[in-house]
Amino acid sequence: MDLEGVISNNPVKKDSWKTVLTLAFQSLGVVYGDLSTSPLYVYKSAFAEDIQHSETNEEIYGVLSFVFWTLTLIPLVKYVFIVLRADDNGEGGTFALYSLLCRHARVGSLPNCQLADEELSEYNKDVIFSNNKSLAGSRLKSTLEKHKLLQKVLLILALIGTCMVIGDGVLTPAISVFSAVSGLELSMSKEQHQYVEVPVACAILVFLFALQHYGTHRVGFLFAPVVITWLLCISAIGVYNIFYWNPHVYEALSPHYMYKFLKKTQKGGWMSLGGILLCITGSEAMFADLGHFSQLSIKIAFTFVVYPSLILAYMGQAAYLSKHHSIKSYYWIGFYVSVPEKIRWPVLAIAILAAVVGSQAIITGTFSIIKQCSALGCFPKVRIIHTSSKIHGQIYIPEINWTLMFLCLAVTVGFRDTKHMGNASGLAVITVMLVTTCLMSLVIVLCWHKSIFLAVCFIFFFGSIEALYFSASLIKFLEGAWVPVALSLIFLIVMYIWHYGTLKKYEFDVQNKVSINWLLSLGPSLGIVRVRGIGLIHTELVSGIPAIFSHFVTNLPAFHQVVVFLCIKSVPVPHVRPDERFLVGRVGPKEYRLYRCIARYGYRDVQKDDLEFEKDLICSIAEFIRSERRESNLGIEYLETEEKMTVVGTTSSNLDSVKMCEDDDDVSEIVGCSEMRELKHTEKATKRVTFLVPECPQIDLGAQEELQELMDAREAGMAFILGHCYVKAKSGSSLMKKLVINLGYDFLRRNSRGPTYALGIPRASTLEVGMIYLV
Repeated sequence: MDLEGVISNNPVKKDSWKTVLTLAFQSLGVVYGDLSTSPLYVYKSAFAEDIQHSETNEEIYGVLSFVFWTLTLIPLVKYVFIVLRADDNGEGGTFALYSLLCRHARVGSLPNCQLADEELSEYNKDVIFSNNKSLAGSRLKSTLEKHKLLQKVLLILALIGTCMVIGDGVLTPAISVFSAVSGLELSMSKEQHQYVEVPVACAILVFLFALQHYGTHRVGFLFAPVVITWLLCISAIGVYNIFYWNPHVYEALSPHYMYKFLKKTQKGGWMSLGGILLCITGSEAMFADLGHFSQLSIKIAFTFVVYPSLILAYMGQAAYLSKHHSIKSYYWIGFYVSVPEKIRWPVLAIAILAAVVGSQAIITGTFSIIKQCSALGCFPKVRIIHTSSKIHGQIYIPEINWTLMFLCLAVTVGFRDTKHMGNASGLAVITVMLVTTCLMSLVIVLCWHKSIFLAVCFIFFFGSIEALYFSASLIKFLEGAWVPVALSLIFLIVMYIWHYGTLKKYEFDVQNKVSINWLLSLGPSLGIVRVRGIGLIHTELVSGIPAIFSHFVTNLPAFHQVVVFLCIKSVPVPHVRPDERFLVGRVGPKEYRLYRCIARYGYRDVQKDDLEFEKDLICSIAEFIRSERRESNLGIEYLETEEKMTVVGTTSSNLDSVKMCEDDDDVSEIVGCSEMRELKHTEKATKRVTFLVPECPQIDLGAQEELQELMDAREAGMAFILGHCYVKAKSGSSLMKKLVINLGYDFLRRNSRGPTYALGIPRASTLEVGMIYLV
């Protein structure tokens, strides 16, 4: 099944209420698994060491008040009512915000952007509030576009948020599963349970990560029922505890109790905020997973199901603890102590299942965000396996999966308690939210064209709240908070080195590309023998002739009859429609048979397998040849460095385009009408290739001859020329640059994957050529 066609051809329309409610139900299992399990560890983390539970109940009421207002202001007000509206054509997350800014202020990190990319359907589809552009907003935009340093700061800010999300992918499974398993502590002594808790948690984590290879589509239908069962369970227990133990606990929702709490506990209360903020763990998933659902469905699920369930759960725990003060240790302030003893074992089982579902969501989200980073040139190429042919976004990355599992087990075995895990997870969560707040303030001005005053109010109000929690988390750096900092620093270094090296390599390609006059001086034969076949040269250049081609011409005795310069590039939009997939043009005069083909993908697009891609590539060139002389082309033309590019879609996106049949393909199924006629090759070949060309409008004799040559070349076979570049720093470069390029980037390049389409190419059809780049 063509996933890209399903996603890109999905029209924007108003969903029915049945569809919205179905999506809202499904979102409970994908989006809210992490957030819904936070009651397992919030109170335990808040009362770890910084504050004590006293007879006056000021501490427990103060914590409840902080939890209530934090859940209300951050997930409900900030995300549900504001941030969710800043989607990038339906996609959310840190890179979605960065992508929006890249398009509106031209501060993108992708070096090979073209004017043609701005004509994509999704490029400006998200522009709203575009009538009243403020002068201050225009000045801010020009300032960002002029200063490279500010662009780097913006990129690093987005990368920090992304790295913290990856760090959260390590910490969330550890703390969720460990907290769920901690219910065993009430059925055995402290000495016994610490020898049981860790092995059981590690076994569940190993099982969880081992299942990633098979995908979640087979059991995904169970996710939402598990989470909604858990939410009903904790809300019912909360209601029971409220009415049975303390019906007046609702008074603690007053902000006055926050003041009394801080006044009494002072520094200890401030430090306990690092545990309280865990109540909003997973809130970022509402925005990050927006692409799988709709804004309305996520808002309904949180506002009417998740939010009231969590408030009731926290109120119930506070009601129970307000009547039980003989607490010997913080182990007894956990979630399970407030659960009636008769139902603890069933609740323990449901909690473990909910923790697994919540962990699964963050693991899948980590895979997704690494794929986005790789597509935007900020992470080395990795092997991406699509575990479902029907559900978009179900991917598996082996290297990342096993790395996450190893780090997750190390955190679990190393810390062995929710206190240190909570400190680590809290810093990761609040850092991502701070980054979102900063980027959102820019989106308000640059994308929504609102006043700077409104953006300042947004960043001041929400930023001050998050800065308070950030300071409380950072103060516990030595007590576990160093873990997300260390993990993020490692990933940030990897991302920035890869991005820097990729940028320098592209700059070298641009500076050393071959002049068109050199090509014209060689003549149509290029000064060598042209043999049947298609030579596909992979290049990052979107215009001009790569230096590696001159290396072939001057050192090889013969070259292919048809040469295609292929560039697979990412554009700063989530999806590219199939009918806008390719940009095709000529390099040099027509008789040279040199073509350029640029395949464009969004950062959330699914690339086809090599056989489908190969067919689409050849058909796009054939369609370009057929439509070249028509007055009205199928696409929009652009003049860039002597090359006129035409937009051509995939074969599945345009029924009136050229189709290609090979070997035993059923021509009758592809033709489907009498308006198609065949151009057949008369000679017997090892692979029979047929082009199906629309009857009208008629094509001239020259185009027919060129199509015949393309068929002959395709029958003879296709050779893939892959250039292996060895990037080295120039002599005289700084020591830092030599370390980054010669050691860091070279190591990442040697251990990263090649182009996606090249993974399934037979080795006999591949020609690999090495070149040294001095940058």
